[in-house]
Amino acid sequence: MQTSRNAYGLYLDLPGSVAQWRPRAEAALKAEGFGILTEIDVQATIRAKLGKEVPAQLILGACNPPIAHSVMTAEPDIGLLLPCNVTLRELAGGKTRVGVMDVNGMLAMTGNAALAPFAGEIGQRLARVLAALGAEA
Repeated sequence: MQTSRNAYGLYLDLPGSVAQWRPRAEAALKAEGFGILTEIDVQATIRAKLGKEVPAQLILGACNPPIAHSVMTAEPDIGLLLPCNVTLRELAGGKTRVGVMDVNGMLAMTGNAALAPFAGEIGQRLARVLAALGAEA
């Protein structure tokens, strides 16, 4: 499966629902040392707060504690950019788009060159998450 990208993320479109891909995404993240710290169910929140219906979308806040600790030691205010967001969004035609943030771009905003190795490692891990999901499709 082919990934796409924009200025802030890397994406993979997969056949099936958000509900089908969520446990697989969590397993792929776990295999790369990430746990889920936060979850936002966008569809449920919009329904509850605005009474409007939108397609299914989850925002998962993923964290690799050892790397996060190292990054926070090098850049104490980096908490504004953490955790690493992973999204699962329903598309037309029974597909789900899984997105991972572009960590290199996010950490480059700090101007702290000491973060580059961490950005590279996290970026590689998140790219492997997408690759693992693509291999399952």
